[in-house]
Amino acid sequence: MKKLLIFVALMFFCNTQSQVLKKVYDELFKYSTVYVSGDISNAYENTVKDYFVERPTDNNLYEIPKVIDVTEYYPFDYRIAFGIRRLGLFDYEVKSKHYYDGSESTVGLSAPTAAVKGFEYLFNFELERERGEEFKNTRYFIRHTGKYHIVKLEQREKGNIGFKYQSAEIRGRVPLGNKFSISLGAIYRTHSAETGTGYNPIEIWLNETKVDIYGNEFPANAWYTLGFLYGYTDHYTKYTDYFSGFETYDWIWRDSEGNIVAYSDIDFRNTVFGDLMNRYNEEQFELIDDFGLISPIIGFDFYHNRNNFWTHIYGNYLPAYHRYIQGDVNYSYLHRNNYGKGGLRKDAKQEQWEDYQFGAVIGVKVKRFGIFLEGEYTKFWDTEFFNSSIGINYRL
Repeated sequence: MKKLLIFVALMFFCNTQSQVLKKVYDELFKYSTVYVSGDISNAYENTVKDYFVERPTDNNLYEIPKVIDVTEYYPFDYRIAFGIRRLGLFDYEVKSKHYYDGSESTVGLSAPTAAVKGFEYLFNFELERERGEEFKNTRYFIRHTGKYHIVKLEQREKGNIGFKYQSAEIRGRVPLGNKFSISLGAIYRTHSAETGTGYNPIEIWLNETKVDIYGNEFPANAWYTLGFLYGYTDHYTKYTDYFSGFETYDWIWRDSEGNIVAYSDIDFRNTVFGDLMNRYNEEQFELIDDFGLISPIIGFDFYHNRNNFWTHIYGNYLPAYHRYIQGDVNYSYLHRNNYGKGGLRKDAKQEQWEDYQFGAVIGVKVKRFGIFLEGEYTKFWDTEFFNSSIGINYRL
């Protein structure tokens, strides 16, 4: 009898555990898809080649010149992606393929209200090369939607445009009938100094001034001294015209290894100097911690679907009541218009702003004709994303 009771208890425990695991599976993993994909294609090629005539080292401008091909040639483009997704599709969304490869665009990632209730998620990681530039793309998305609430966590990075973004939001949701709903809550977002700020380190460095003993104002940092900071040197050189004997003087610029990179100040400024400005900005931005701010958020959804007509209009609006809780406010987007000579103006006043996102999907079928319109626009700080498509179909 004792053994029988132990056996019954074990069976009950295993059955209970099995039911719990099945419930967890149904809630979190049922209908999810794990994918690994990759694609490869030819890189962009210039239709016209670029050539450069090297200046002779012996100052004889009339000897046979050396022609150098300076056309940019890129290796092949590629994309490698892997991830897992569990996202509901609205009725009008039709899978264009019988598989997922990570490049799909789903309205549910942007619309406040999901197509289904419960947990949804997307974990996507990509390595990509385009025109010789290698970068990383990621999107991690978790959302739980109920009848009266929306909770969402998201992280997104697009390496080709330098966009990094994280957010966490919680909203109350009010359904107004079966087709319309509004939501209201708060959202926490992060951004880097490059993404949402008016701070431009190189502009400030170049605009710094000093005053001499006579009261005259002059640049504290001559533009060409930026080259000295990165190991470039200039050498005063005489050029003699072969026929007239006329002599001119200019500066030859060399890199840290002694290679000639420019044959005059104007040549250096038009070529190397631009890259040095970008390098300087990148290094200065690295010294600034990321920002975090809390904002109110208001959203709406209108969804109507029939066989011959469907419309889905949605939007998110973040009014001008943003509060920074992370990062140095002096470098934040609140001071985007307050930098000039010498840096932040002493009389600077913080400026609030509005962020928003709107989208629409509309389609009509009339017998053999089909008309569709899709589009989405997002503005966060100075970053804008938009896409749209419109078309007419006729079935023979």
